[in-house]
Amino acid sequence: MTVITDYHAHVYYDAATREQADQLCKAAGAAFGVKVGRMHDNPVGPHPRGSVQLTVPTALFGDVAQFLALNRGPLTIFAHAETGEDLADHTQHVIWLGPSEELDLSIFS
Repeated sequence: MTVITDYHAHVYYDAATREQADQLCKAAGAAFGVKVGRMHDNPVGPHPRGSVQLTVPTALFGDVAQFLALNRGPLTIFAHAETGEDLADHTQHVIWLGPSEELDLSIFS
């Protein structure tokens, strides 16, 4: 049986929306106590552009997802389960808030 250990929510941004992404993540961190990663101004891992990661415990994911959906503005957010199955976690166990973007899945080969 596959178990979800937590969720990652990657808030995508560019130069024009960097500050908005930073403020959204700080607000989520303050409101829910979730871990806020560092700002990556360039693509990292499978992500197609700049992003910052929120690590969300499973018990909080519904509340955090609602907060992000209501407060994301023009930002796109890629959220996925963490099960230890990296390819499935980034292709099957996913939720997009805003338009989806193409990931570089070659790192999972």
